Amino acid sequence: MATAPPPPSDTAHLDAQELRAWRGLLRTYARLTKALDAELEAAHGLPLSSYEVLMLIADAEGGQMRMHDIASSILLSRSGLTRLVDRLERDGLLCRKSCSSDARGAFACLTPKGRDVLDAARAAHLAGVRAKFLDHFSPAEQEQLGGFWERVAST
Repeated sequence: MATAPPPPSDTAHLDAQELRAWRGLLRTYARLTKALDAELEAAHGLPLSSYEVLMLIADAEGGQMRMHDIASSILLSRSGLTRLVDRLERDGLLCRKSCSSDARGAFACLTPKGRDVLDAARAAHLAGVRAKFLDHFSPAEQEQLGGFWERVAST
């Protein structure tokens, strides 16, 4: 594992290399999420943020997830998540169920319709992720990228 370079002497600015790395991440993330969102919305009427919430719940133990756990797993504010879950519930894609161990807590659960929508959207989303991101890297580079993201996320 490479050691971190010493901190730059000018902490008020990023140098060209640092700026390229940082802005590249931001631009790439914005472009990928915009393109994947547009594809899902056009093909399945499902925004990327809704897909991500449905996937989290589907992958959770028992097919249900506490609201605060969803909030800590996605890039939405608590109020944004509440609005999104309200919309998904209104659309019949998920339901809320009270938590027997915590009267204040609630679980979000997929409905059969939610499972069907998710299953239909999954293949298109995964194809988009592969075509727009993963196919640009060899398996070894993907492994390396995964390590980079884990290193940053653990700080």
